[in-house]
Amino acid sequence: MRAAVCHRFGHPLVIEEVELAKPASGEVSVRVDACGVCHSDISFIEGAWGGDLPAVYGHEVAGVVTDVGPDVDSLRSGDHVVVTLVRSCGRCFYCMRGEPTQCVGAFAIDESGPLRLARGGRLKQAMHVGGFAESVTVHSSQVVPIPAGVPPESGCLLACAVATGVGAVRNTAQVAPGASVVVIGAGGVGLNSVQGAALAGARPVIAVDVSESRLEAARLFGATNVVNPKRTDAATAIREATEGRGADYTFISAGSPAAIELGLTTSRRGGTVVIVGITGTGVTVPVDPGELADSARRVLGCKMGAIRPQVDIPALVEAYRAGQLKLDELVTARFPLARINEAIDTARRGEGLRTVITF
Repeated sequence: MRAAVCHRFGHPLVIEEVELAKPASGEVSVRVDACGVCHSDISFIEGAWGGDLPAVYGHEVAGVVTDVGPDVDSLRSGDHVVVTLVRSCGRCFYCMRGEPTQCVGAFAIDESGPLRLARGGRLKQAMHVGGFAESVTVHSSQVVPIPAGVPPESGCLLACAVATGVGAVRNTAQVAPGASVVVIGAGGVGLNSVQGAALAGARPVIAVDVSESRLEAARLFGATNVVNPKRTDAATAIREATEGRGADYTFISAGSPAAIELGLTTSRRGGTVVIVGITGTGVTVPVDPGELADSARRVLGCKMGAIRPQVDIPALVEAYRAGQLKLDELVTARFPLARINEAIDTARRGEGLRTVITF
């Protein structure tokens, strides 16, 4: 099969013939119909978090099951599915507490490695998926059935952007109706935090971004107010929209120190700041612990929206089919695998909302 291989950080990906192992016990093979281009993929490709090379990135996958290994009873060939990077052993402390995003279990697939270069040599399956390829073999806990009628280019975004953004609101912060919400960064994840806040009945819902086109999209996804820091003082605008207090809940989807600092300063006393976007390794932000304690602010980390894939993704699908959740509107560019580097450049420049590789 073909895959887009990263040989050197910061360099274009190379389309190569690679070999994919058949699924072993507890594993599933999926033909990839669509894979979203997430900024986490771009950060990895640029070397922000290191890792082994050569590697295949891509972790927002929708496709069809082609083969199942022994001990897999919940899936069968022909099932339409979403593949996420969240996998769970079902036995460790975190899985037993219903926190699969924190699973620390060991997986045989990591030792064997399902990918090989056709000319010989191991190939890293990045983020446990390797979705910039025609097929993937993954642990069955990562695979969630969805109805056949969900378009794959929309459905694949349930694997990360939608699940993370909405999950940050529902699972991590548990936003209550009537609460004021600020979302800093209106990319794929941020727009879904906006959408999640609107669905939760929050008001006002304030989107902050330097892109006018993304702020326009934020209004479509439920923002009542938008703020462009290039045009106005964001802290002042947020306080004016929240009766001078600051936000009850602040979601920081942009992985930058400046965004985090803004979020901390625009949260009300007793408010909650949720850090969703991941910064590069070693990046720090100055915090005054005395002020943080005195103001009784809560600062929460959020990995993948604290989702339970087998529970949360079907719920999101039902909301989409009921016309409550926007998915199709997120997809603003489609590229074939052969043009993967153009797709990455489009996403890197922040053009549109979500770029998808379609097969």
